[in-house]
Amino acid sequence: MNRTLTQHRRTQAVVAEPIELPQYLTFRLGAETFALEILHIKEIIEFGGVTEVPLMPPFLRGVINLRGSVVPVIDLSVRFGRASTQIGKRSCIVIVEVAFGETWNDLGVIVDAVDEVLELPSEDIEPAPAFGAKLRAEFIRGMGKLGERFVIVLALEHVLSIDEMAELATTTASARPDG
Repeated sequence: MNRTLTQHRRTQAVVAEPIELPQYLTFRLGAETFALEILHIKEIIEFGGVTEVPLMPPFLRGVINLRGSVVPVIDLSVRFGRASTQIGKRSCIVIVEVAFGETWNDLGVIVDAVDEVLELPSEDIEPAPAFGAKLRAEFIRGMGKLGERFVIVLALEHVLSIDEMAELATTTASARPDG
């Protein structure tokens, strides 16, 4: 009785895990394109139903009811020292999470239009310019290269600093004649 023993070898393919590049949401304010790291973004909603709050600084456009939660809405254009955003067909509110001490808070940010989500490798982000930018230097994390054009990558922790915005709100309220 002759038995043939066939031995099967298992071949194990080595599968490399894909390296995930940081993703950014690009959006427009006026003629400029900005980007925020997508890790901070919860959702994007249609603009509508903003309730104004008296005695707030001009950059605080009001609040919205987001599934039972009160969410402050920031006019990013005013926060950058520009004119108030004119609401159009493509205007929307980007809901972001920002840290305040040990907690995370939702804030809405009004933008003229949302463009796309894209990957930006760190080598494609140049340092912020030392001069000539129309924004405070700490608001800019860097300049992302997108082919022949640039996108301004925002430093969310500075742009939407709850400490600074609360201080501005207090200053605004105390500067009013009845405050």
